[in-house]
Amino acid sequence: MNRKYRKTIIAGNWKMNLLASQVKLFAESLKTLVPKAKWCETVVCVPYVMIPAALKAFKDSRVAVGAENVNENPKGAYTGEVSTAMLTDIGAKYVIIGHSERRQYYGETDFSVNAKLKAALEAGLSPILCVGESLQQREMDVTNEFITYQVKAALADIPVEKIRRIVIAYEPIWAIGTGKTATSDQAEEVCGEIRALIRKLYGARVARAVSILYGGSMNEKNAAELLSKPDIDGGLIGGASLVPEKFAAIINAANQDGE
Repeated sequence: MNRKYRKTIIAGNWKMNLLASQVKLFAESLKTLVPKAKWCETVVCVPYVMIPAALKAFKDSRVAVGAENVNENPKGAYTGEVSTAMLTDIGAKYVIIGHSERRQYYGETDFSVNAKLKAALEAGLSPILCVGESLQQREMDVTNEFITYQVKAALADIPVEKIRRIVIAYEPIWAIGTGKTATSDQAEEVCGEIRALIRKLYGARVARAVSILYGGSMNEKNAAELLSKPDIDGGLIGGASLVPEKFAAIINAANQDGE
């Protein structure tokens, strides 16, 4: 982490778990476990139906609420979809875009990810852009080439003045929900390559300001080691974000070097 230049962010991705009726108890438990003066930038990205409950439960804390996906179109005949305006209207601040599960199960492409990023930025949301390689790609030693393509495609035609609002999450697909984790050195290497690419595309000042998270099974046991790396600015947390004690431990690990 490098707090001098950029935010430390711990974001939970609840996926399709918990219920709206359980959010209040979760929030109350979490708030008792994290000292008020010690919150880093903390986000919970929840299913659409839970957003109002999450906003209410966290209204008196330093926890922002986000969505797990969004449609790139402003409105129209897109049954079952949710627009950026709908999210901002109810008070969501963040949105996850391009998660590997969306790409794998719902056919999202680098082109649709780019369109969603543009829509989110236009609406004033802070997108969390997910990128990551498969186990096969890592074994073929093409990780950096693949990540470079994903990032460049996602950021195509996005102007420099909007880049600082984008959070990038490196999530190796082989480590999501598997219990496997990239070593801290492996994670730092890729996050460093992403920052180098941002520097090449937008300049050193912008690259220093962009928060890059690690999201492959970060948990309460490995968070401190991962977060000790200079180019890892936080985590996008899956399973551990569903348990207040585990999520709080990660938040506290992110604060170990100061306020």
